[in-house]
Order: sequence, then structure tokens, then C-alpha cells
Amino acid sequence: MSITIGLLIPLLGTMLGAAFVFFMKKDMSPKLQKSLLGFASGVMVAASVWSLLIPSMEIVKDSGRWSVTPAALGFLLGIGFLLLIDELTPHLHLHADKPEGLRSRLSRTTMLALAVTIHNLPEGMAVGVVFAGAANGISNISLASAIAVSLGIAIQNVPEGAIISMPMKAAGNSKMKSFILGSLSGAVEPVGALAVLLLSSIMVPVLPYMLAFAAGAMFYVVVEELIPEASSGQHSNLSTIGFAIGFVLMMVLDVVMG
Repeated sequence: MSITIGLLIPLLGTMLGAAFVFFMKKDMSPKLQKSLLGFASGVMVAASVWSLLIPSMEIVKDSGRWSVTPAALGFLLGIGFLLLIDELTPHLHLHADKPEGLRSRLSRTTMLALAVTIHNLPEGMAVGVVFAGAANGISNISLASAIAVSLGIAIQNVPEGAIISMPMKAAGNSKMKSFILGSLSGAVEPVGALAVLLLSSIMVPVLPYMLAFAAGAMFYVVVEELIPEASSGQHSNLSTIGFAIGFVLMMVLDVVMG
């Protein structure tokens, strides 16, 4: 039961953020948007390091100097996987005029939603793999630390949900449609988390690689999309402050609850 709740917590964060569309009369200010993007980046980087990469190396620490191999290989595979998804999936980022990925006739609204969905995929994988570690009795991954990752992802999903639903309303969609599309962008997280959880139950030996794979995928999103978007133009200092707060919050959550 606790695992089921843990897998759904990030989706609830996205839905809460998407619900801002009902309460905010104007578009989200650039200052707030940059602060939230920086915050989300900080949470994802801290989760990748403390909850994924470090446990990946600790699981095989008896391998000596080669204990870093699963983490290094898994991390690079995660980067490559998201790079491939990014190249193949037609999507459109906020404030961008030209879509990325394969050519398609999808609407601007749909491609905006797909852009956020791509971001949410590695987050779902991260939640699934830490719960898999806890469920399989990995000594350095407790149920409490897995819930900490889920809570951290949920917290950073709140601004992501708002960042996708608010522009959709500004583009002419109704508040309800904007809320639904913003919420659905996070639906991939519990699906991805469950898939990884089920897969890991029969592939325990590759769990260190899976942890690092999720970390690499999340780093790709941060470096490729979130940080450039948060640092462009004015008020980039706000994104730096947001990053610091998000990083420290996730670090504290992981250590205190771990």
C-alpha cells in the first residue's frame, strides 16, 4: 500500500500545480517562472546524486575501484536514452517558436504537453527504481528514503504543472482543458515508475545500472532544458537562488528520511 501511494505522490504534485490555472488570473510572471525552474533543477540534481548515483556505487562497493562502473555506464546510457527520445518525439518548449523532434502535424498545445511529458519520464523512472531497491531489501535504500525521493519529485512537479497549464490557458484553452492537459503530462510518472518496479523485481543484479540510468536521464533534462531556460534573459539570479533552495531541500529530505 505504501509503495502504491509513493508512486502516485508525484502525479498529485503535478495536478496541484496544474490547478493553479483556476486561481491565477494572469500569466505566470517571468521572475516566478525562472525561480521555479531553478528550484526544479536543484531538486532533480540532488535526487540524482544522493538517491541514485551514490546508492548505485554503494550497492557494489565490495568491487573495489571498479564499483564506479555501473554508475558510470548507467549514467551514460540514461543520457543517451533521453537524447534519443528528445530527437524522435515531436515537442515544443515554452517560449520556443520551432518544434523539436520528428516532423508532425500535432497542435502546439499537444507538443507543449509532450515536452513536459519527456521531462517527467525520467522522474517516474527514478521513483520506481528507488522503491524497487527498498522492496528488494537493498541495505542502503530504505522505504523512508524512497518516499523522500517521491516527495521531492512531487514538490518540484508543482511548479512544472503550473508552468504547463498556465501557457495553455493563455493560448486560448479553457481552464478545465488546461488543467487536464497539465495533469496528464505527469501521468507518465506513475506508469514509468510501475514499469521499472516490475522490471527490477526480476532483474535485481542490474539495479545499480538502473539507479544510475535514472540519474543520467534526469541530468539530461536539467542540463538540456531546465537550466538553459532558467538562465536565459533577465532575472537569472532568481533561478540560481531557486536551484540552491531545491538542492538543499532534496538533500535534507534524503538524509533525514533515509
